[in-house]
Amino acid sequence: MEKENDQPEVPLGPDGKPLSKKALKKQQKDAEKAAKKAQRQAQQAAEADTQVTEDFSKDRYGNMAMLQSTEKPDRRLVRVEELTPSLAGETVWVRARMHTSRAKGKQCFLVLRQQQFNVQALAFVNDKTVSKQMVKFAANITKESIIDVEGVVQKVAQPVESCTQRDVELHVERVFVVSASAPQLPLQLDDAARPEHDEEDASRPRVNQDTRLDNRIIDLRTTTNQAVYRVVAGVCDLFRATLTGKGFVEIHTPKIISAASEGGANVFTVSYFKNNAYLAQSPQLYKQMAIAADFEKVFTVGAVFRAEDSNTHRHLTEFVGLDLEMAFNYHYHEVLDVIGDMFVHIFKGLRDRYKTEINTIQKQYPSEPFKFLEPSLRLEFPEAVTMLREAGVEIGDEDDLSTPDEKLLGKLVKAKYDTDFFILDKFPLAVRPFYTMPDPNNPKYANSYDMYMRGEEILSGAQRIHDPEFLTERAKAHEIDIEKIKSYIDSFRYGCPPHGGGGIGMERVVMLYLGLTNIRKTSMFPRDPKRLTP
Repeated sequence: MEKENDQPEVPLGPDGKPLSKKALKKQQKDAEKAAKKAQRQAQQAAEADTQVTEDFSKDRYGNMAMLQSTEKPDRRLVRVEELTPSLAGETVWVRARMHTSRAKGKQCFLVLRQQQFNVQALAFVNDKTVSKQMVKFAANITKESIIDVEGVVQKVAQPVESCTQRDVELHVERVFVVSASAPQLPLQLDDAARPEHDEEDASRPRVNQDTRLDNRIIDLRTTTNQAVYRVVAGVCDLFRATLTGKGFVEIHTPKIISAASEGGANVFTVSYFKNNAYLAQSPQLYKQMAIAADFEKVFTVGAVFRAEDSNTHRHLTEFVGLDLEMAFNYHYHEVLDVIGDMFVHIFKGLRDRYKTEINTIQKQYPSEPFKFLEPSLRLEFPEAVTMLREAGVEIGDEDDLSTPDEKLLGKLVKAKYDTDFFILDKFPLAVRPFYTMPDPNNPKYANSYDMYMRGEEILSGAQRIHDPEFLTERAKAHEIDIEKIKSYIDSFRYGCPPHGGGGIGMERVVMLYLGLTNIRKTSMFPRDPKRLTP
């Protein structure tokens, strides 16, 4: 028989006594929490297992092993600039830098950059090739990493205005990191590529010049700089091609020399075993020696060193000199004709072959298109003095032009002749080097000339003295130690044709042609009195 008033068994505590209602309630709650936690952990484990099995893209993305030239895959990498609607529907491989990435739900937008070209790419989750994990991986790739992407080229309904390849995008099917970038960049490329004077975007950060130069490797990656240094290469190529086509021979001259090329104190002294030597301020003497050696027409492209403590927008202590020298028959104007025509060929070549680069540069550094005449405008020094005096400048007949004088003269010539390039002939003899031939009709002037772009000098040249006795006389007049230039003078003692030439600052030509404001924008790793690195 059942006992009356049978009560449920009360749980006992550690001390053997029955638990209170409060303790019992707490024990029940703890048990419920533990059960829920176990259930949650089991569910997460199950989901993790499911995710692992669901990551059907695991072999389609990731970090590549360091490339050590272990294999040669049969794979063609397409250039970003080749991605056009003509490739629509084709699957291609592209190697580029991760410029930006933006995740949005189950998709991620990427901008892939390759030198001065970029394209939009899209990774979106689907049932066949792209998993959630793959999209997440793509979104977390650090900016500036180099990646390999396989994707299908697709036309877009609306142009992608932020990319050079406006009419297509790449639908990502595989993505691998070839070389990962550190997550923290010393500067942002979008900031470095922003126009310097954009009133509509004045609040956005810009990168100053020192920060750019201190982190030059990153700065040079901007689309603008990629374009600038292709124009730089273009100037050198056109210089070489034009002169080679005119029968010139390229030569290479020493940069370590026994005496200062141009005289004066603006020379770097270097230790040369037990003696001192100097870094060449110009290849001038060696160009002339080549003429005396019957090469007739020569040019050279190489470093020029100037120990001038000039911290201006247009001076460097090391720059690339484009120098030429040629024998002439009767008059040094034969040389002027060749140089003037050479510049016309260079300007035409830049205009016609480098439209894409110039347009890219103009977006960040807008300027007026460079104007020139064919044949080149030629003025004489007295004409320039007259124009400056009429504009209110006080200048003597034999005074050299100051920098402000040159700038003003450039504006006056542009207003009168509508050209940014001109030749100024017949400089005063007193302001030219010792080896300059005097004007036979007026000993106060010389058979010498400068050439200007946008009111700044880019070439200085002259007919050289080719008679050793007269050269010695002129050197003494300039108080130059004859012994130090003996080999130079002696090179004319065995017969030398009349000749002339000039030296051009390559970086200055590019700066002025593009309308840039500082020569450091056209020197890849500039050297000035305050900068010796990187």
